[in-house]
Amino acid sequence: MSENFPLQKLLDLAQERTDDAARKLGELIGAEKEDDRKLALLQEYRSEYQGRFMDAARTGIGPDEWRNFTAFINRLDEAIEQQQKIVEAARGRTAAGQQAWLSERNRMKAFDALSQRHQKALQRKEARQDQQLTDEHAAKFGRDREE
Repeated sequence: MSENFPLQKLLDLAQERTDDAARKLGELIGAEKEDDRKLALLQEYRSEYQGRFMDAARTGIGPDEWRNFTAFINRLDEAIEQQQKIVEAARGRTAAGQQAWLSERNRMKAFDALSQRHQKALQRKEARQDQQLTDEHAAKFGRDREE
């Protein structure tokens, strides 16, 4: 006598949206990690190049080499600054994706809670009906024994 949960389609849709939000969040986290990795590589390269510049300056370099080193380091600094902005934007997208996933998960949990209440109400109803049938059967059996 199982009755269907009237909001089952909404529960299914909420589950689907939660899964989609989780998948998208995973993609956003992956993109953020990749952006962080690129930033770390740029910073590492800048540090190495700065070290080469310092070594070359200690041993003596000409003005043209000096300008080349400093110009390249400045370009690396600009690239690092740009990549830092990209990383910050990626973190913002990840945070928004996390909020979207939480929102969808909470919506799904609400529908799931309603579904569980519906199932418990059905179980109580079936238990009452079973008890009523048992009581009627016992009463009939008792009447039949008395006759």
